[in-house]
Amino acid sequence: MSQDKTVEIAREYTDRVHQRIWSGFVDGKNFALSKATCEWVFSLDADEEIPGELRDEIQEEIKKKNTKEGYTVPRLSFYQGRWIKHSGFYPDRQLRLFKRSKALWGGKRVHERVEVKGEVGQLRHDLLHYPYDGKISGQIQTIDAFSTLLAQDLHDRGKRFSPILLLLRPPLKFLEVYLLRLGFLDGIAGFIIAVSSAYAVFVRYVKIRELQNCIGNRPS
Repeated sequence: MSQDKTVEIAREYTDRVHQRIWSGFVDGKNFALSKATCEWVFSLDADEEIPGELRDEIQEEIKKKNTKEGYTVPRLSFYQGRWIKHSGFYPDRQLRLFKRSKALWGGKRVHERVEVKGEVGQLRHDLLHYPYDGKISGQIQTIDAFSTLLAQDLHDRGKRFSPILLLLRPPLKFLEVYLLRLGFLDGIAGFIIAVSSAYAVFVRYVKIRELQNCIGNRPS
């Protein structure tokens, strides 16, 4: 039941359009999977694109006699005006191609994943990814939304707020992304990614504290 033009656009290409109330990433994707009719499924997000090289590789692979039950693809992201080759953004392999009868979506509120019964192979060509509209404002919006879901998951699993972790984890995350994951090789974009990654960790721990202490806009 999205409020944009998704349904109108989809109906330009097919009359098989299904609408339902949003019920979360895992349940929503399993619903979509239940509506598929072909043996092979490729799960594609709205901000992703299959280039010609990957299309040809997929078609060639699924015609083989001894195929795997699923395949991962490397995902290359375009952000801050350039393709990001480091910073933990690449190769960012995603399991997206799989046999419908052998797969199911699993996971928590966020970072859902395909769980395949059987062997998983690897494709070589990149899936193109255009996250956050390429801008910091889009990334901040995503951080706000996803950090809420992650904080809820962690809180449900018994994770509790720690001032020490709030102090240490964000700068450690910056060093991980910028140095260990070679973010400095992505130029200014790599620095922005490292800072925003540290900010995401900071916000997550703050939201765990808010959940733990029932903090709102009124005194208790």
